Amino acid sequence: MDILRAVMLVILAVTSVLLTLLILLHKGRGGGLSDMFGGGVTSNLGASGVAERNLNRITVGLGLVWFASVVVLGLITRFTGV
Repeated sequence: MDILRAVMLVILAVTSVLLTLLILLHKGRGGGLSDMFGGGVTSNLGASGVAERNLNRITVGLGLVWFASVVVLGLITRFTGV
């Protein structure tokens, strides 16, 4: 059970970092914090509809993996008492 817990902790750490980076890659919708960090400057470099959709799909998929790893770690903690 300790090996499973260690693997899930590694998956959680990797997906957390990747999820943060993918969210920062998204195009700002205007207003808010994205304008504060240069998101207000409109740029057509890589602003493809297909690329944005793929980025959305990857982000959602990675978010689901992150959520599943949190749930599994919670269940391991609950039933092993560690």
